[in-house]
Amino acid sequence: MFVACALAGCVAGVPTESPYPPIPQAPAEIIPKPPPSGDTLVWQPGHYEWNGAGYVWYPGQYVTQDGHGTLWQPGYWRQTRSGWAWQPGHWV
Repeated sequence: MFVACALAGCVAGVPTESPYPPIPQAPAEIIPKPPPSGDTLVWQPGHYEWNGAGYVWYPGQYVTQDGHGTLWQPGYWRQTRSGWAWQPGHWV
């Protein structure tokens, strides 16, 4: 166990938490029925985006499925070699 603790100390000095405020909890959304369309529509849930000074809420909406994946990945902070970078929400 001591060896594991000593090895864990090798990464000291690398921050593991974002210096930015945590993403607020998303408000509850009521998903409406999709509008009439000849295209296949998928619900893109509302999400927060970082605008450089704070988080801005973008409400959910229906989008065409063409060109989108099947899973919505909410935005998140990712640590890079030069600091923290905001990864906006996107389809995967």
